[in-house]
Amino acid sequence: MTGAAIDTQFSDPSLGEATMPARALGFVRSEVFRRAFTGGMALVEETASYLDGPGREDSRGLPRRAALAYAGESMRLTTRLMQVASWLLVQRSVADGDVAVEEAAKDKYRLSAREVCTGRKPEAEDLLPAQLVDLLARSAQLYDRIDRLDRTIYSPDTVAAPEDARGQLGRLASAFGGQFGE
Repeated sequence: MTGAAIDTQFSDPSLGEATMPARALGFVRSEVFRRAFTGGMALVEETASYLDGPGREDSRGLPRRAALAYAGESMRLTTRLMQVASWLLVQRSVADGDVAVEEAAKDKYRLSAREVCTGRKPEAEDLLPAQLVDLLARSAQLYDRIDRLDRTIYSPDTVAAPEDARGQLGRLASAFGGQFGE
């Protein structure tokens, strides 16, 4: 499933016309949210198990440069997944009625640390254990997906509805003496 399909599948076609609270409530009550929550939390658990078990063993035998890369990338991985887990837990609280949509829309509940979470050191990947590289890639995809959802759901209500777009095209046509969109 593509990111665009994931981002719009949780609601009906009038999503662009929906208010932020309606978008948020539509999302947290959807199957897409349930799958995102389950998959996201499973990745958090899988990562914790790796870093506390096999990852420790993997890191012990690494040369200095690789050990430094491992430390930095495992911190990036942990930060990325903690941001995602926090966001998902807030959304679950919205679904449960424990947190108001307006509260969840505040910056303190939104994704942060984007520079750290989206940063990447591809030159270090060849030094790292394959399982860590896999977790890094999967967590980056998850973070990007959640970031798109966060921006879609909690963006200001400035998304133009299809009727607004047609109206704008009509005004352009009048201004320039032609027809647009046909």
